[in-house]
Amino acid sequence: MKIALIGYGKMGKMIEQIAKDRGHEIVSIIDIDNQQDFESEAFASADVAIEFTAPQAAYGNFQKAFAKNVKVVSGSTGWMKDHAEDVKKMCKEGGQTLFWASNFSVGVAVFSAVNRYLAKIMNGFPQYDAHMEETHHIHKIDAPSGTAITLAEGIIENLDRKTDWVKGQENQPYDPQTLRIDSLRRGEVPGIHTVRYDSEADCITITHDAHSRKGFALGAVLAAEYTKEHQGLLTISDMFNF
Repeated sequence: MKIALIGYGKMGKMIEQIAKDRGHEIVSIIDIDNQQDFESEAFASADVAIEFTAPQAAYGNFQKAFAKNVKVVSGSTGWMKDHAEDVKKMCKEGGQTLFWASNFSVGVAVFSAVNRYLAKIMNGFPQYDAHMEETHHIHKIDAPSGTAITLAEGIIENLDRKTDWVKGQENQPYDPQTLRIDSLRRGEVPGIHTVRYDSEADCITITHDAHSRKGFALGAVLAAEYTKEHQGLLTISDMFNF
């Protein structure tokens, strides 16, 4: 498979190595200083582009890739609020393909399924209040993380007593109908996500703790392999049937 990389930071470099190890060819690498390469024949020859950039750049990158009919796998977050409907239209009516996920880790996919199932169970036990915490490295700009928001949405869909999520603020009261997400930034932590159901009697906790970015990078390459053979607006639940 021919792969283009959009974004060549730590994640991009790790994806490059894993893709090569799996027998794929990197035909184009686009970063901040060579945006003109979106117009190159090499980029247009890619079966799939894997995009990990900043939230403000992601939507424009999708448009440039789609203009060359290149399918996109993206892990960028923060663009959906303003551009989700446009992207859906481009995929459903314009024949383009985007595989988007807030987190490509296989472990997080399993954790998300457990999270949704646990929320269904806890819906019958109103004495437990749910809240979340996510910890990432100090370089991460967005808070809460995209993964935390996705996990929160999975809880809200299955827990009647929570209607929305809210960003946690120190010493601030919050509506018990909202799901509080506390965000911590520390060192070089790849990502820790914790969901707690707390009552007067006890506390039930589930946690996903990433040891490195390698799991995210492998998942992105697996998603690219899946995307090459599929079309439309895709996500983790399409690739993993659980």
